[in-house]
Amino acid sequence: MEAIILAGGFGTRLKQVVSNVPKPMAPINEIPFLVYIFNWLNKYNVTHVVLAVGYKKEVIIDYFGKKYKNIDIDYSVEDTPLFTGGAIKQALNKCKEDNIFIINGDTFFDVNLEELLAQHINLNADFTISVKEMKDFDRYGIVKINENKEVIGFEEKKYHEKGYINGGIYCIKKDLLNKISEKTFSFEKDYMEKYYLKDDIKAYFSDSYFIDIGIPEDYSKAQIDFKNIFNKG
Repeated sequence: MEAIILAGGFGTRLKQVVSNVPKPMAPINEIPFLVYIFNWLNKYNVTHVVLAVGYKKEVIIDYFGKKYKNIDIDYSVEDTPLFTGGAIKQALNKCKEDNIFIINGDTFFDVNLEELLAQHINLNADFTISVKEMKDFDRYGIVKINENKEVIGFEEKKYHEKGYINGGIYCIKKDLLNKISEKTFSFEKDYMEKYYLKDDIKAYFSDSYFIDIGIPEDYSKAQIDFKNIFNKG
């Protein structure tokens, strides 16, 4: 299995507590956040990762090099910001398999990647979004889904009593973005919210642990959560 990790963001909201490294390298209990993601991918026998890097890319490249445990690593370098869609499109050129996982480098969502891939293939989806149900929140938009697991729309960030959020882990067909000619674009705004009625986009439901370290409050929360999650046994 192959994965692209989006690790090129500036981490503007987190700079007040982490300013000397790119956001995916922010230390959680003195271990870079990306290490937890790599360990998780290794558990599911992902053997090739493309790191889409930009801001302070040398920190990531110097740390991981070309291999981590059983995972071969390539780098897709953004010389100028490509935004999420452009970063994925460029990184896909270094992938070989028909279906690729896309992972946000600042979130951890403990989904079962084998189940996600199996559903993606069995339903012949072009694109599968992992989603998690949440209650009483205003930090995230929601994904609207019908009874056939089809994505039928998106709602902007506002207060929601209940809804499914985008968990930041996707499985996509390798040629998914060939239809978009632009080099620089947002995956969320310029693909997801414009093509959900045209492509076969499905949702994968999971109630597994989720955290986004993009704001200081949740970055602090991760320090506690990860001790409990990763020190078991």
